[in-house]
This record gives sequence, structure tokens and C-alpha cells, in this order.
Amino acid sequence: MATFLYKLGRLAFRRRHFVVLIWVALLTLAGVGAASAPAAGTTSFSIPGTEAQKAFDLLEQRFPGASADGATGRIVFKAPEGEKMTDADNKATVAKTVKALGDGSEVVSVTDPYTTNAVSKDGTVAYTSVRYDVPGMELADSTRDALEAAGESARDTGLTVDVGGDALEAGAEMGATGEIIGLALAAVVLVVTLGSLVAAGLPLLTAIIGVGIGVSTITALANALDLGDTTSTLALMIGLAVGIDYALFIVSRYRAELAEGRGREEAAGRATGTAGSAVVFAGLTVVIALAGLAVVNVPMLTKMGLAAAGTVVVAVLIALTMIPAMLGYAGGKIRPANEKRKDKAKVEDKNKAKVTGSPKKPARPNMGTRWASFVIRRPAAVLLLGVVGLGVIAVPATQLELGLPDDGSQPTSTTQRRAYDLLSEGFGPGFNGPLMIVVDAKKSDDPTAAFTSVADGIKGLKDVVTVTPPTPNKAGDTATITVIPDSKPSSTQTEDLVHAIRGQSADIKADTDAEVLVTGTTAMNIDFSQKLNDALVPYLALVVGLAFLLLIVVFRSILVPLKAALGFLLSVLAALGAVVAVFQWGWLAGLIGVEETGPIMSMMPIFMVGVVFGLAMDYEVFLVTRMREAYVHGESPSQAVVTGFRHSARVVVAAAIIMMAVFGGFIGASDSMIKMIGFGLAIAVFFDAFVVRMAIVPAVLALLGKKAWWLPRWLDRALPNVDVEGEGLRALDDNRPKGTADEDRELIPA
Repeated sequence: MATFLYKLGRLAFRRRHFVVLIWVALLTLAGVGAASAPAAGTTSFSIPGTEAQKAFDLLEQRFPGASADGATGRIVFKAPEGEKMTDADNKATVAKTVKALGDGSEVVSVTDPYTTNAVSKDGTVAYTSVRYDVPGMELADSTRDALEAAGESARDTGLTVDVGGDALEAGAEMGATGEIIGLALAAVVLVVTLGSLVAAGLPLLTAIIGVGIGVSTITALANALDLGDTTSTLALMIGLAVGIDYALFIVSRYRAELAEGRGREEAAGRATGTAGSAVVFAGLTVVIALAGLAVVNVPMLTKMGLAAAGTVVVAVLIALTMIPAMLGYAGGKIRPANEKRKDKAKVEDKNKAKVTGSPKKPARPNMGTRWASFVIRRPAAVLLLGVVGLGVIAVPATQLELGLPDDGSQPTSTTQRRAYDLLSEGFGPGFNGPLMIVVDAKKSDDPTAAFTSVADGIKGLKDVVTVTPPTPNKAGDTATITVIPDSKPSSTQTEDLVHAIRGQSADIKADTDAEVLVTGTTAMNIDFSQKLNDALVPYLALVVGLAFLLLIVVFRSILVPLKAALGFLLSVLAALGAVVAVFQWGWLAGLIGVEETGPIMSMMPIFMVGVVFGLAMDYEVFLVTRMREAYVHGESPSQAVVTGFRHSARVVVAAAIIMMAVFGGFIGASDSMIKMIGFGLAIAVFFDAFVVRMAIVPAVLALLGKKAWWLPRWLDRALPNVDVEGEGLRALDDNRPKGTADEDRELIPA
């Protein structure tokens, strides 16, 4: 592979006009496609195989036109001090609001609080509910505006009015702030790492082009493939991070090759052949992790994973082709690694020699060399400290509670949160998360008796406040029952109630031949969390297993890939522990603006496993391939570790800081879900890069010695030789006739 990529890099360097033209044309084509494609709404949310989804599907069949999964909006009214919502003026305001809400084109029904008993016992709080014919994330903006305008109009009369419900849910909008902050910090890190604005600009430019192609393609295909407006969120975040990192590794290796005295075209080919090989395999691990989200069998997650994986593929291809081409344009503006430092050292040594006559002192080792040497001298202590430290941080993960955010997790400054609190005050906390019971009595001899039996059985359960009378369909074979719990939607008590109702279904079916299904937003969230929890182990086994096999091919070792996988698990558990401590327990929550603690978002563990595993393997591949290269070329195991750190530690650290900057830029988002994702990924990258890869990895390799690179002979013969360490490139040097001119070296007028 190294030889093929070496030739590809040199070809891109020589034919740079053609290569850049191709990528610019692809970006233009994708942009035109995105601009001309019809606007796509948010993809429909479904969870195949769950009871809640089965109940929704049944409602669509038995209650046609009822829009069972349609959005619901609520306008909550609270009377001023000393007044009641039953006063004449307040009733007139509510009636006017109800009439205004009924004019919407997507409205199915609007309730009158005075005829539906939607007034609190003390008469101070009332609410009206609006049901729409499409899910909340698919509502037109004009419909949301009309809902908010109705609330504002009622508020002008002196009432306390707030709007809640899933009708106000819009697609997740990242905004530009996160990307701007991430790019700004990444630019600073690149300038410090690469030493010039031109060299720093290449990774930024190519990453933006890659993300532009990926996100524009997703936008262009969104309507045709039902991708929705949230699918590009993960692609944007991951594509930007890996695009910068992959380009950084190749540019950094290019400067190292220049420092070895190679011509610019030759250096570009060598950088693409060596660092490019690591980019290919690092990209493959990310693609495996993202595409593996299909195992969860949630269409939304599958689409997000595949879209992000496609963006990563684009980032890899750009790094292998456009970066060498851009290096050709940069010419002498990108200088060899450490050239300024070497020039400064030469001047200082020369001046010192003139004054003292003493010989020049040897160059001081860089920080990576000094750190690796320290770890090799004390590997056991470093390993113990790293493992114990991450283990302690991971302890809160044992108390992990999963759920999905609702209006109760919104900031207190939002109208959704205030409406949630008003309903809890007037009707109890469980009123914000009613359960819908669907009774399928089509096979029952007496459907009416079955409906009554189910309702009576639920009334006797713990944590139940209200059970409405059964509402049958026109055929009389199916009915719905609404149950109001005594606890808030995200509580464990409400989850226990859902399981208790489902636990009665077997006895009810045996007695009446009726099937009982629990659905509604709360039940859907519970089922979603359980489905993700059940899929975590199979997903982890698939992703880690495939990557383990891939790394065996790359490193031609058993223990090195095993160590990489175990280190990843340690960093992910520590990151989950930190997320639980901040977002569930509230430790240091004020520092990052977390206003409300609660259960961790259900997607967080599996999402973190997928994303962080791919990124962690990036660092593993880039760092350890340089060690493997040194070991294959004759260095001792300990010296190979030092060599790997001397050449790669600075770049890996810079790559990690860039990723943390990109992810950390989203911590400032107002949306709690985006804030949690940004914090979780940023802290996971920190643990994996700075503790696992920078400390635990060299300590383990130092303790293992030659055993780290052991591979059974039969497996060595069976595995393909991908030549990541560039052994084939050394053969090119050996076969080159001595004394001939280097055709790749530029002629510079003197």
C-alpha cells in the first residue's frame, strides 16, 4: 500500500492543477445540487420492534385520520394573584385563544379547558391542547409561529401564559458559533504545530472543502432518501475534525521528509506513502464505527452514521490527493521541520564557539522524546497511575441512568420549561408525560368488557393518579385509555409503572383475548432507551472485533491491537463517568451552563462508543505505526517507542487539541443534548489522547518489549502485507543508482 500511495502522492503533486480542478468541480456540483434540491423536512422518528411503535402503527390502522403520532401543543394559563381562571374576563381570553388556534391548516383539534376539565382544582391554572396532523419535527414554521403568537396575544391581557409540547420542537440546529470557535482554535494549534500560516492553512482549507462536499451531498439527497435536516449534524462535526487531523498528519510528515534532504515531489510522495497509509486505516476504523450504528436498527441513527461515514471517506480521499497537490502549489513556503530551530541553534553554537572556543553541545531532545524516555524508565508506575486514575473517574458510570430530554430539561428561561412547571404545579408532575394505553380487542368476544377490565386493572396500580374512560374506535374493536402517572416523565417511578402495565398484559390476554399495548411519548422514550441499551454490547463487539482484525493487519501483532481496544474501553468508561458526574449529579455543572440535571441522553453511550472508538484508533494508528516503522527498520523495542514519540507525539497532541476544540465549541449551545454531546466527546478525546495513548500505550509497550510485536508464523503468512511502515519505499532507495541526480529536487537560483 505504501508504494501505491507513494506513486499517487507524486502523481497528485505533478498533476496538481488537474487534481484541484476535480475537487473544486465536485464541490461546485454538490453545492448546486444542494441549492436546487427540494427542501426536506426532518426525517420521521420510528423505533422498529418496540411495543410503543407497534401501538402507534395499530392506531394508524384502527383510528384512520386521528394522527396518532401527530404533534401536540399546549398553552398554559395562570391567573394573576387573587383571580381564578374561571373568572369571566379570563374565560373570554381563553375562548379567544382557542378560536385563534383552530384556524391553522395543520390543526386536527383544539380543546376547550372548561369542557374537558382542564382547570386545576384551585382554579388558578388551565390549559388548552392543540393536536396536529404531522409529527412535531415536521410542522411548518408558520404553524409554530401561530402557536406562539396565540400565547403572546393571551399574555398581553395580564395572564401568565406559556407554550409547551412537542409542537415547538425544531430540528437540532448547531448554529455557526460552535464551528467558528472550533476552527479558530484549530487554526491557532496548526500555526504553532506547523510553524507557518501557509502550512496551517492547508488542513483547514481541505477540511472545509471535504465537509462542504459531504454536507452538500447529504442536503441534495435529503428529500429523496428521507434524510432530514438533522442527518448532517454528525457528518459536520466528525468530518471537520478528521479532515483537519488527516491533512495535519500528511503535512507534518512532508516537513519531516524535507528535513531529511528529499526534494519536494519526493517528500510529498513519501509523506503520502507513509502517513497516508496510516490515514487510510485510521479512516477505515472511523467508517466501521459509524456504519456499525446500523446494528441498532433505528433508521435515524443508521442514516446519521452512514452520512458521517461517507464524509469521512471524502476526508481520506482529499488527504491522499488534494494535500499533495496543494503542497506542490505551496513550494518553498512550507519549510522543513525544525528548520528555524536548527538555524537558531547553529548561530548560537557558532557564536559560543567564537567566544569560548568550546565545541557545540548536542541538540536538546524534543518534548516527545523526553516524555517517552521518562515513561520507559518508570513504565509500571505510569501504567498504574493512568489505569487507576481513569478507573476512579469512571466510577460514576456505574450509576448511569438513561432517558431522553423533555421540556423539564430545558433551561428555565424557555417558555417550554415554564409551561412544564405550570402544569406540574396545577395538575401534578405526571401530567407532562401521560401514557396512552391501546387495547386491541378484535379477537375478544366482549370488547367492551375487555376495555373496562383493563381500565380497572390500571387504576389499582401504584403511582397512578388518573385513568380516563376507554375511548373505542368506530368498529368498537380497539380503544385508547389515557393514564396520568404520579411522577414526572423521566423518573424511574414512571418507567416502573410502564413495566407494571405491560406485566398485566399476559393475564388480560388470557382472560379476555385482548392485547394491551403502552405507547405515548414517555413510553416511546423508555423503549428507545432500552433498545439502545440492548444494542450496546452487540455493537461494541462488532465494531471492536472488526477494528481488532484490521489492526492485526496493520501492526502484524496480537497484543498491540488488544492493548488498543482495552485502552479505548477505559477512556470511554471514564468519559461516561465524567458525563454522569456533570449532567446527572450536577458536579461543576455551573461551569458549562447546565441548568437542569437528569438522566443521560439514551443515545449518549452508543454514540460515544461509535465516534470515540474511531477517533481513538486514529491516534493509535498514527502513533504506533511510527514505532512499528522504527522497529521494522532495526531499532530495539524501547528505542522504537522513543522514535515514535519523537516524530509523532507533537502531531498527535495537536490533533487531539484540534478535536477537543471542535467538539468543545458545542458546549456553549443552549440545547442540552448538543451540550452533552460536545462535552462527552471533548472529554473522551482528552482521556484517550493524553492518558491512554500518551502514557498507557508507551508504558505497556515498554513492559512487553519484543513480545508486543509477536505474531504466530502461520498467521503472519496468512495476513496480507499492507506495508504501512513503508518498507517498500526503502527498497526504492536501495534500487536507485548511486551518483545520479535527484530528479525530484528543485533547482533554486543562487
